[in-house]
Amino acid sequence: MAEKFTRWDAADYLETEVDMALYLDACLDEDPGDGSLIRAALNDIARARGMTQLARDTGLTREGLYRALSSSGNPELSTVLKVIRALGIKLHATPAVAAKPRRASRKKAAGELATA
Repeated sequence: MAEKFTRWDAADYLETEVDMALYLDACLDEDPGDGSLIRAALNDIARARGMTQLARDTGLTREGLYRALSSSGNPELSTVLKVIRALGIKLHATPAVAAKPRRASRKKAAGELATA
């Protein structure tokens, strides 16, 4: 008897906002630097949430969203930000490495020398 395989789709497993946020966070960490994994993650999350509603929430067309988030898409940053906001996901930045002690600015250092 031949084995039957079905295609795995991340959108089938993104059931809660927490699932979606954690998935996008992991994809942000693992993206190779070209945005392809982030775009794919946003596509998965958008399909899990519902592309029609997302189109309404972003003010973009459904077809435009499918095109921008497709594997051949290259969405503008403004589109990515609209999608992220409409999905109710918040991005934040943290340093990639432990913070190093900062050097005094040149202006401050020059002022200290002048008073010494």
